[in-house]
Amino acid sequence: MKAFVYTDEYFQYNYGPSHPLRVERLKLAYDLIKTYGLLDLPGLHVLKTIPATRAELETYHRLDYLDVLYRCSCGRHDLTEAMTFGLGPGDNPVFPGMWEWSLLTTGASLQCARLVGEGQAELAFNMAGGLHHAVAARASGFCYINDVVIAIKELLRRGLSVVYVDIDAHHGDGVQTAFYDTDQVLTVSIHQHGRTLFPGTGFVYETGSGRGQGFAVNVPLYPGTDDEVFLKVFFDLVPDLVASYRPDVLVTQLGVDSFYTDPLTNLALTNIGFSRAVTAFKDMGLPWVALGGGGYHIVNVARAWTLAWAIMNDVEPDDELPEAFTKVLRPLGYREEFLRDRPLERAGGSRPDVETVARQVVETVRQTILPVIASSRGRTAGASCPR
Repeated sequence: MKAFVYTDEYFQYNYGPSHPLRVERLKLAYDLIKTYGLLDLPGLHVLKTIPATRAELETYHRLDYLDVLYRCSCGRHDLTEAMTFGLGPGDNPVFPGMWEWSLLTTGASLQCARLVGEGQAELAFNMAGGLHHAVAARASGFCYINDVVIAIKELLRRGLSVVYVDIDAHHGDGVQTAFYDTDQVLTVSIHQHGRTLFPGTGFVYETGSGRGQGFAVNVPLYPGTDDEVFLKVFFDLVPDLVASYRPDVLVTQLGVDSFYTDPLTNLALTNIGFSRAVTAFKDMGLPWVALGGGGYHIVNVARAWTLAWAIMNDVEPDDELPEAFTKVLRPLGYREEFLRDRPLERAGGSRPDVETVARQVVETVRQTILPVIASSRGRTAGASCPR
C-alpha cells in the first residue's frame, strides 16, 4: 500500500502576503496530481492529515519554546520573548494559527512514519513536511516545528534504523543537529555551499560526534551546480552510503528550491535531475517516508512533486500540462506548458570551481565516511533490528 497524506485545512493559514513560503503551493501541487489521475491508482490510499498533539511535539522540542509558540499563535506573546526563540519579523513571522499549522504539518509526517514503521505502507508521502531547519528551542528558516526529526524519532522508537537524505538547496541543519551524536540515523544532505546560502552550515567536515562520528554526511555544492554535476555527485555517493549503512527505513526531504528558476537560491537544476534522484530513491526498494521541503517558485513545486508522486507509482504522465492547470496559472503570470523541464544548455567553459569542489567533496566523503559506516554496520550485523 502507498499513502498520500493531505488536507485542505492547510489553507486556513499563511505566513503573510510578502513571505516567500506560500502555502498555496501545496494546493497547486495537489490539484495537478489529482488532475493527472494520480490519486485514483490501485493500491493507493489518500489519507486526511491528523494533527499532531502537543505531547508528540515534546518528543523533540523544549517545553518553554512550545509555550511561546502557542502564545504567539493566539496573539498573547511578548515580542522580546518571542524573538529569543527566533519568532518575529523576518523569516519566521508570527501569524494567527501558526500553532495549528505546525500541528498539521507535523501530524502528517508522523502518520507517514507510523504507516511505514508498522509495515502498513511501503511508501507514504507528505508534501507539507520536510521543515528541516527548526531546532529544539528555536524556529529557523520558515520552520517552527521540525516534523522530520519527530517522524524519525517515531521510527527509532520502533527500533528501526534510518537513513535520511535531503536534496533541498539549503542544508538540513536541524535534522543533523538532532541526530549528530547517534549512529542510529545516517543523515545525508546535498545542498548549496554554506558560504553562499542560509543557514551557513553543512560543511564537509561536519561528520558527527561521539557514537555519531561518521554518520553525518554533508555535500556542499557551489552556485551554478546543474543537473549533470548534481547527478554525478548523487550517484557517486548516495547509493553506496545507503548500501553500506543498510537502514530499515529511508526518509527523504524532496525540496525543489535547487531549481535554476527558484528566487532564493543559486543552483541550476531542473526537474530532470530531480526526477532521476527520486527514481534512484524508489529503486533502493526500502520502506520510504517521503517529505516535501523548500521551493519558492510555486509552479516548480507543483510540477516536481507531481513528477515525484508519478515516479513513486510507476506512472508516466503526459508531458503537456492539463488545460485546467495552465488556465489557473496564466492570470498569475506563469507560462509553463509542460510537466517536464527542457534540458538546459550548459554555459561555455568547464566551470572549474563548481566541478572541482564537487569532485573534492565526493573524494573526501568516500575516503573518510564510507569506511566508518561499513565497519560499524559490519559489527552490528545480526543485531535486533531485522534488515
